[in-house]
Amino acid sequence: MRETSRVAPATRARSGVTRRLLYAAPMVVFAAAAALFASRLGLNPDRIPSALVGKPVPTFSLPPVQGRKLGLSSGDLHGEVSLVNVFASWCVACREEHPLLMRLSRENVVPIHGIDYKDEPEDGARWLGAMGDPYTRTGADRDGRVGIEWGVYGVPETFVVGAGGVIAYKHIGVLTEDSLNQIILPLIERLRRQTKGASS
Repeated sequence: MRETSRVAPATRARSGVTRRLLYAAPMVVFAAAAALFASRLGLNPDRIPSALVGKPVPTFSLPPVQGRKLGLSSGDLHGEVSLVNVFASWCVACREEHPLLMRLSRENVVPIHGIDYKDEPEDGARWLGAMGDPYTRTGADRDGRVGIEWGVYGVPETFVVGAGGVIAYKHIGVLTEDSLNQIILPLIERLRRQTKGASS
């Protein structure tokens, strides 16, 4: 009897430990997932990779934004280095970067093409009318399908496209002076030199 009474508490102790581990396991998994999510949120947008970098732009054809004459297609992204900016009238962050795009356009730094993402026709037209239109061509992606093909996570996003129609870089989030001066503009110049060297 004494032997049995000694074993029972040990068994109960092991069983209690097992139960606590089972209860704790989901919390550990949740904590790990939360840590990963937090680290992702903390990533510099310039460091987030894109599966499309180094590949040709997706094949697509978009009609122009209401009131504009020129839509945007994959065929328009050949022949010169350009930027493709994904925006929307409902995007608050797009307002923040828009003056920078307007300046690039005024100074003829690089051709900028726009994809108006999941916007109502009149809203996109009104937004460009009020904010200014920095785009050479602007395609209306009303259902967001072209955005999906480009791997768009959200707006704004900006792509650097080489003269051969290959995506060279993807920037997620608001364009800033730092991202332009440190990454995008030097990349544009490098791509232009490569294009010039290949054609000479």
